[in-house]
Amino acid sequence: MRIDGPALIVRIYIGEADHRDGKPLYQAIVAFLRERGIAGATVFRGIEGFGANARLHTTRLLRLSEDLPIVIEVVDAEDRLRAILPELDAMVGDGLITLETVEVVAYRGTGPAPTA
Repeated sequence: MRIDGPALIVRIYIGEADHRDGKPLYQAIVAFLRERGIAGATVFRGIEGFGANARLHTTRLLRLSEDLPIVIEVVDAEDRLRAILPELDAMVGDGLITLETVEVVAYRGTGPAPTA
């Protein structure tokens, strides 16, 4: 797969405690993206944050949380990402999904992606 020039980045903001079909939601989303052949995704675990309900999730010692913020960043061509947005939206209950235009300068790999 090759992408260069204009593309989209999708950011999905969820919580570590969010689950789907018995596994963490971020794992379900990454698996879905791989199955759909999306160019790539990265999951980030936050140390502190809050969302629509304004409840603070933090790693601070006095307020240990088992529901830390998770951000999944996904980059690919606009048409490919817009095609899967309805399914991503259905997967994310409480959370936030954003889109941003980016310019891909380089996208390289060292060989074929591993299967499974």
